[in-house]
Amino acid sequence: MQIAIDGPAGAGKSTIAKLLAKKLGFIYIDTGAMYRALALKALANGIDCDDTEAIVAMAKSSKIHFTNHKAIFHIYLDNEDVTDKIRTPEVSRYVSKLASHPLVREIMVEEQKELAKATAVVMDGRDIGECVLPNADYKFFITASLAERTSRRILELSKLGHNIDYEELKDEIAKRDKNDENREVGALKILDDSIVIDTTGKSIEEVLAEVSGIIRE
Repeated sequence: MQIAIDGPAGAGKSTIAKLLAKKLGFIYIDTGAMYRALALKALANGIDCDDTEAIVAMAKSSKIHFTNHKAIFHIYLDNEDVTDKIRTPEVSRYVSKLASHPLVREIMVEEQKELAKATAVVMDGRDIGECVLPNADYKFFITASLAERTSRRILELSKLGHNIDYEELKDEIAKRDKNDENREVGALKILDDSIVIDTTGKSIEEVLAEVSGIIRE
């Protein structure tokens, strides 16, 4: 079985996808983390996001894989655990532009398809239902208000020791939404067969129950 979960930044899709995968005993693949890992590598090596040739070469040579130990998911970049490193504000500001490169998305989409071939998966991102798993058994679009998504991201970053201004972050997320929605390839969108779930004002448990209920039915 393949379950695709799309949605904007901070809507809670990764949290729900992880919990759903654990509940169903499926493999969880965080495609956004894959792009974040590439963004982290580009920043560390001083690669300009507008340098398409360098970005594509880096994407081709990078090795990304996931592990799941006792329901704790980790992402590795070139055999280094970068699970926490990819969640910094610097990476967040860089990743959307990097992911907008059509050739980079082409490379990543092929890798994601390969990961999904051999097992039952829950995969989340921006274009999973359209580009990566077009024949998924279920396609969910998880969303929430901009204000709520900003508050959630503030909380997430504060736990990692980052002190971020609310309005500044809100503007960044809004800009990222616009970039994601207007990408030439793999744009963020609600598909005709998407099941839309607005998580505004809902707890994680409520959303998980709603998604699980739809699959059980």
